[in-house]
Amino acid sequence: MKIISWNVNGIRAIFNKDFKNSLTLLNADIICFQETKANVEQVKDIATLFPEYYSSTNSSKERKGYSGTSIWSKVKPISVSCDIGIQHHDLEGRVVSAEFDNYFVVNVYVPNSGEGLARLPYRQQWDMAFLSYLKSLETQKPVIVCGDFNVAHQPIDIARPKENYNKTAGYTQTEIDGFDGFMNHGFIDTFRHLHPTVVKYSWWSYRAGAREKNIGWRIDYFLMSSSLKSQLKEAFILNEFVGSDHCPVGIIL
Repeated sequence: MKIISWNVNGIRAIFNKDFKNSLTLLNADIICFQETKANVEQVKDIATLFPEYYSSTNSSKERKGYSGTSIWSKVKPISVSCDIGIQHHDLEGRVVSAEFDNYFVVNVYVPNSGEGLARLPYRQQWDMAFLSYLKSLETQKPVIVCGDFNVAHQPIDIARPKENYNKTAGYTQTEIDGFDGFMNHGFIDTFRHLHPTVVKYSWWSYRAGAREKNIGWRIDYFLMSSSLKSQLKEAFILNEFVGSDHCPVGIIL
């Protein structure tokens, strides 16, 4: 079972950038998209061109062309749900969850703390609420959660840790503590679990040729309930896939 996560930074935009060939090469059983920047019908229109997949989509209720998540799977989910059940966290289409026989797959686009860290207090609330949501699902069956978590967890996960620490959204101690919360409550970071010393990034700024220079951040993750650890065969980051400022990440069970 191959599961892929990819922040596409606009599914309609990436569709015009060799998207079909990329999906063929990825050959995922389940693929989770973040930042679709499209409404449910617009994503569905694209998904119909890939009839091998069932699509389940959530979109922003307040701002058109903002945020948005979608799960495409070759196996029809048992059930699908959107959001986490807290109104002020459920306005931006950031979570869609699909239930399969042996686990839930949760696709998330975690809020960015924003310019000047203006949204950092909200981000702190979000991390706690989202962890609570995951733990509630876990009472039913194990959970695999993937997506753009908008945080570099450790110094190894960011090209310039000293320059960014507590100054830049995505690398403050508050956000790091929020991510620690998932680790402290029974989830494992699949890539770091299998590759504890590998330096590899999943996002690069569009500025100053950052991707060409590999000045990046690892902010896209697959976490899983520790009870699934024995089924984890591989975790990977696919730097060769372009079309977005993020690259796909994935696992094989």
